[in-house]
Amino acid sequence: MADIQKIKSFAEEQLGEGELFVVSVAELPSGEVEVTIDSDRRVSIDACVELSRAIEAEFGEGDDDFALTVTSAGIGRPLQTLRQYRKLIGREVEVLLCDGRRMKATLDEADGDSITVGYTRMEAVEGKKRREKVTVTERLPLKELKWTKEHIEL
Repeated sequence: MADIQKIKSFAEEQLGEGELFVVSVAELPSGEVEVTIDSDRRVSIDACVELSRAIEAEFGEGDDDFALTVTSAGIGRPLQTLRQYRKLIGREVEVLLCDGRRMKATLDEADGDSITVGYTRMEAVEGKKRREKVTVTERLPLKELKWTKEHIEL
């Protein structure tokens, strides 16, 4: 059985302070170890291969032999780290809250506890017959979010 924490620390050390970063390291039910990385710009296949080889060289020999996959976070996957949130500031995201409410909004801010999003909705305005578009800014605690994903317009 592989030591997930040692693999995560090693992967973080290999990537250093550059534009690539570790999102997660998990042991799948099949026993395979999956290392997910992301970037401030994009993740190349070569970067995944290079990290995979380094991890296999460090941990692949001996009693703790394991299957390894290094993958990029990819579009459509839920955000897991503050750095992922911060790279999407100013862009549209989809948010599913724990109460079941779902929204498409622009990510305005992100910190360790919450995110701030902005969106428009139709509201009745006093003295007017028609509802009008109103811009709403809402601060959402991370603990109330089921997931947040980058919104991709098809």
